[in-house]
Amino acid sequence: MPIANRRVAIGAFVLAACASQALGQNDAKPKPAPAAPERSAEAVVSRYCANVAPLAAEARLALQAKRLTELEGQIKQRIAELEKKEAEAREWVSKREALINAATDDVVAIYGKMEPEAAALQLAAMDEPMAVAILSKLNPRAASAILNEMDAVKAGKLTGLISATGAAEKKS
Repeated sequence: MPIANRRVAIGAFVLAACASQALGQNDAKPKPAPAAPERSAEAVVSRYCANVAPLAAEARLALQAKRLTELEGQIKQRIAELEKKEAEAREWVSKREALINAATDDVVAIYGKMEPEAAALQLAAMDEPMAVAILSKLNPRAASAILNEMDAVKAGKLTGLISATGAAEKKS
């Protein structure tokens, strides 16, 4: 088949195809092609973020609320601990005041006029809180002379108690 005949045959085929398509539409308007969804990475990420944002905000708020509740519990616990320590400190101060008041000025004057050896023997045999109260009210020179005559262990213990009451007094 010569080339010219081929061209005529192809042209006739295309014309027939176009005519059959035109007849099949029956003057109907052509339908627009459906819009292709956006497939770019930026569009996908944007759509994902828009869908997830409310859920993420709710989760963040729930986490913050839980953390606040935990912190509130810790704060309440610390307040209770501090109140307990304050009560202990008040109790210590009241005991100290009772100790000091127990040693009346007359008893302190008696021990202050005694020989250090005799006062040391009597204070060593006495109840420790009372001995501490008396030694605390004595002038430092008389108290040191009495403590010097005592057994070292007993004198150390009484001195520690005197120091503790003095430290508690300075704090309050």
